[in-house]
Amino acid sequence: MKRQHLTNDTRAAATELGYIFTFLLGVLLMSMFSVWAWDIETNTRLRWNEEAIQANMDDIAAAVERADEASRLGGNVSYAEEIAWRPTEADESLFWLELHETSLILIDEGGPLDTEISLSGTGSGTHEGRVPLAGVERIWVVHDDGMTFLSLDRPQAVQ
Repeated sequence: MKRQHLTNDTRAAATELGYIFTFLLGVLLMSMFSVWAWDIETNTRLRWNEEAIQANMDDIAAAVERADEASRLGGNVSYAEEIAWRPTEADESLFWLELHETSLILIDEGGPLDTEISLSGTGSGTHEGRVPLAGVERIWVVHDDGMTFLSLDRPQAVQ
């Protein structure tokens, strides 16, 4: 007859605990990597939004300066220039663009993307205008009848 003896062997339990700790370490490292990757993606998106907005604002400010230059030619000068608005991933339904005598201001009602560009204000007319940027693809900078303003609609030619 064959007899079996029970022994106190803890090696198998130690191996199981090693598997569990290795698994938990993997979960911890993957969680940390996920947070790190999400943070990089979020910061990259914010930087791209800021760069696109800055490029848009620079283009519009340059068009306003050209409109001011045209206004100094004298007489009854009209000027219109179309500017393509680069899309962003920000919520543009909360964006407003305001034109003042010496500044162009982007107002972001829901976030940190407020931007202001200085203008020379050397035109012979006045500057004014406020336009919403929700769904906008094109913005018009117009100088007509002594006033430089922003418009979302193409100006009509006067005969």
